Amino acid sequence: MSKIIDQYRVKTEPYYHPVGDEVELYEAAYSVRMPMMLKGPTGCGKTRFVEYMAWKLKKPLITVACNEDMTASDLVGRYLLDANGTTWQDGPLAVAARHGAICYLDEVVEARQDTTVVIHPLTDNRRVLPLEKKGELINAHKDFQIVISYNPGYQSLMKDLKQSTKQRFGALDFNYPNHSIESEIVAHETGVSHDIAEKLVSIAERARNLKGHGLDEGISTRMLIYAGSLIVKKVDPKAACRVALVRPITDDPDMRDALDAAVSTFFN
Repeated sequence: MSKIIDQYRVKTEPYYHPVGDEVELYEAAYSVRMPMMLKGPTGCGKTRFVEYMAWKLKKPLITVACNEDMTASDLVGRYLLDANGTTWQDGPLAVAARHGAICYLDEVVEARQDTTVVIHPLTDNRRVLPLEKKGELINAHKDFQIVISYNPGYQSLMKDLKQSTKQRFGALDFNYPNHSIESEIVAHETGVSHDIAEKLVSIAERARNLKGHGLDEGISTRMLIYAGSLIVKKVDPKAACRVALVRPITDDPDMRDALDAAVSTFFN
């Protein structure tokens, strides 16, 4: 059992800069094994936060990147054929529930609703996971917790969580950090100077103001780290911003020109 779960332990401390009381609130939620929902835009630090909390709490972390093709069997497990016949293989949710890991379902709204309902018995006082194909009922380990994340900016009538799912979770709101904290994060993660980090954050803030006015999504902290990493490798700052910040978020020529102009304002 230890070999199965040891591979999921976060062995080194992930860098995470708290922006409020989210660490204390999560610790309190974990102490009562409350299922948690992290809400916020893409690339704002939700996944890094979960990794940091798993390290801090010394608990294994099993992460599942949800997608529209994911089935319930992908989560709970299935029978597989091998040389000796059929063998049951637990899915990531079953492994976490059986062995006491934190199970993190990233961008859960991307999964089909008939898939996400399998988590319901684990998110109330029952804390069980039925393996119907195997005829087994897993009683969740005392250390097990389920965490989900999604981006409310992308929700629609066709892609949103059911209220019957949402109300099983506590929720933490995430957003991009304020200017000084985000600059510190970019400088720490990439090794660029604080001056360059501040310029990158200023470019991102201008782009975020255009969300809903030509941009579906603003420049994320993750993208700033990509740009900073290129600059550290001696890539020209304007070229780094073009590759890592501007081109990924829009194909509109006018919007690209506007963002390129913003980059030139800071890196001339």
